[in-house]
Amino acid sequence: MKTLTKELWMEVPERRGIVSIHREVEQLVRESQVHDGMVLINAMHITASVFINDNESGLHADYERWLEELVPFNAGSDPATGGYLHNRTGEDNADAHHKRQIMGREVVVAITDGKLHLGPWEHLFYYEFDGRRRKRVLVKIIGE
Repeated sequence: MKTLTKELWMEVPERRGIVSIHREVEQLVRESQVHDGMVLINAMHITASVFINDNESGLHADYERWLEELVPFNAGSDPATGGYLHNRTGEDNADAHHKRQIMGREVVVAITDGKLHLGPWEHLFYYEFDGRRRKRVLVKIIGE
């Protein structure tokens, strides 16, 4: 059995942003020389996600709008004014924790014939909800 473990470092300069990690993961699959196996990709921070979907800017804008409607940013800590109790810790990122929970922590993708086994429009992304600092994405490849 072959394995490869690598970390991708992300630094999104804005509070939120979607970043393609597709090419980096494809390169790591090639580097692993795994012909048949699995790759786990997960955000190593509780205010970021990894997801698979279409690489289309309108869809990404729709995600932004939808998530902001579900869990709007509010730096306050008073629920009566739309704030979040978590922000009483001195943070202003309670919404980011909720957005991560909605979008998920990780994805697992099959490797077949040495390549990611994805549908025709599927693409790998990192989604940052509380940026402006370095964060990690774990890529763990296992197979034969």
